[in-house]
Order: sequence, then C-alpha cells, then structure tokens
Amino acid sequence: MTSSISDLPETGASLSVRLAAEAKSLGFVAFGIAPADAAPEAGARLKAWLADGCHADMLWMADTAERRASPRALWPDVRSVIMVGLPYTPPLDPARNLDQPERATISVYALGRDYHDVVKSKLKALASWLYRQSGEGVKVFVDTAPVLEKPLAEAAGLGWQGKHTNLLSRHHGNWLFLGAIYTTAALGPVQTPGAKASCGTCTACITACPTGAIVAPWRVDARRCISYLTIEHKGPIPAEFRAALGNRIYGCDDCLAACPWNRFATAPADPALLPRAELAAPHLADLLALDDAAFRTVFSGSPIKRIGRNRFIRNCLYAAGNSGMALLLPAVWALLDDPDPVVADAAQWAQTRLGQHDLPSDCI
Repeated sequence: MTSSISDLPETGASLSVRLAAEAKSLGFVAFGIAPADAAPEAGARLKAWLADGCHADMLWMADTAERRASPRALWPDVRSVIMVGLPYTPPLDPARNLDQPERATISVYALGRDYHDVVKSKLKALASWLYRQSGEGVKVFVDTAPVLEKPLAEAAGLGWQGKHTNLLSRHHGNWLFLGAIYTTAALGPVQTPGAKASCGTCTACITACPTGAIVAPWRVDARRCISYLTIEHKGPIPAEFRAALGNRIYGCDDCLAACPWNRFATAPADPALLPRAELAAPHLADLLALDDAAFRTVFSGSPIKRIGRNRFIRNCLYAAGNSGMALLLPAVWALLDDPDPVVADAAQWAQTRLGQHDLPSDCI
C-alpha cells in the first residue's frame, strides 16, 4: 500500500514537502528552503557595495549591515530559511505610457494593493501552519527588515540574481515578490525544479537602464537609479537625471521589462495585485492637483502612500517639465509657492522647461 505524504513520519524532509504544498495552496509559485548559513558570501558583497557608496542616502542599509549580513546575525536561533515567491506579472505593457507625455508611468508593482500587506498575510498563514505542525519558532519578513532576500532566494533554489541584481526564474521571469520565514526547525531542502540558470552573455537589462544605474553586471548604483530617486530620495533629484525620468513618477521597470526570461512569467496569483484602473494611465494634470488629503485618499492601500504627497508631487512636476506640453503650465504655476521648498523648486524647473513652449490662448 502506498503511503500519502500525511502518513509519513514527521521528519524534517517530510515536513518540508508538506510545507511546500501548503505554500502552493496559498498562491506562492516559487518555494525553497536553505540552511541559515547558505549564503555566506552575501554579507561581504553587501559591505563592498556600501563601501562604494552605492546605497546613496539609504543610511539604514549601512546601519543594519551586520544584522543583514546573515540570518543568524539577526536571529541567532534560526536554523532554516524558507523563501517564497508570489508573481506580479503585469497584464499590461510596462512601457505603454512612456510615449504619452500627458500621462504618468507608475512602476508595475505599485499599481495594485500594497504588496507588503498581500505577501505578509499569506506568509503569516504559512508560518502559522509550520508552527502548528512543528512547535518551532518562526519569524516572517517582507522587505521591511534587514534580510538579504535575493541571495537567500537564490540559495534556496528559487532562481538566480540577474545582472540587474533582481531575482530571475526560468518559470516566472523577474516579476516575483519575495517573502522569507526564519525558523528554528531543521528542515530538509526543497527547491523549485529547474530554477538554476544564468544570464549568459545577455545585457538587455544593462542597456535598458535610462540612467546607466547598472554600472556593471550585478552592481546597481542607487545614486543613479530612477526607482531610488523617485521613491527613497528625499530632496531635489539631481538635475543630470531629471530629463531621463521622462514621465516615470514612481519607480522604473525598464531593466525588469527588458529581461527575455519574462516570456515564461505567469499571471498574478492574487487579484489584489492587479492594476487599479485609475492608476493604469493617470493624467499628470489630475495628479498635480492633489493636496495632502486627496493624495492619502487616492493612494490608500497603495505602497505609493509611503512617500507622501510632497515627494510624489515633486516627481509629477519633473514629469510635467519633461512633457513639452504647455497645457500643464497652469497646474505647474499653482505649485510655485508650495510650502514645501522641494516641491516649489521642482515647479520652478518645470516652468522653465515648459516656458520654451507656446501656451494656447484660451489658457492665458
């Protein structure tokens, strides 16, 4: 008589197999387990990246470098690291708005509900299942703690880090949200079949970057990266990069969208990650009119809310300045005296850029 998985003795290996099945039932399409010490070189690479200043003013990266360097530095009792991936493959062309200057381009990952909430709820359910089965300690992480998710995901067999440094999978391309569970359980390895691969001679992601932020294969300089500049950077964006922003007002997908492995990517597992209709192709004029209360209402439940109204409007003003559309001048003028000096500076820059174009007589 053949035994089912549930009939097996509760060894580390059999528990891992059952855990993988539970992860699949929650919508995770990639799953793997690695020992806590599986990526020893990751900490050294992080420190070299920090030493070169590639983290820009993300000072927390340096402040937490020691704890981030290895799972045991964060939690000495951890024995296994469970890594999972949830797809957010865009149903629309990420570049669809780039040649429509009156509209804004928002990074694919931010078009739906905040992925932190979506992934964490599923990850907590998976961790709770593991605790009930094993009684072992668990901690869950979704991009908000000092965890090197991508090297750990590679060590767990979910894929490999591409030349753009993001995780790549033969089955899902690079459109994957990653989640981690640290546990005191000694679990056997379970890896996604066929996950190991390489980028070969392909440099599509490097070529696609509008600002040359991928300064070498597997090395991104945040000081040049549009995602960093529009999301994490708090002051005026350096003048040398403003034109390259185009109409990208939150993040950038160019290096991700260029990857040939995306032809195998699967649809999002959770409808909450699908684009909200009003964010798919928003008009810059409408976005520039948002005050703080309206901004919070429009972006409730969105990761965009985290950067606040002022930084968001700053980005929209750079996009307006790049648009070449004098019709946006009235919206820009309304922000010249904004209480936030960074917003006012961006409005002045946009006005100067747009002043080179004729304003229709009915707008004067």
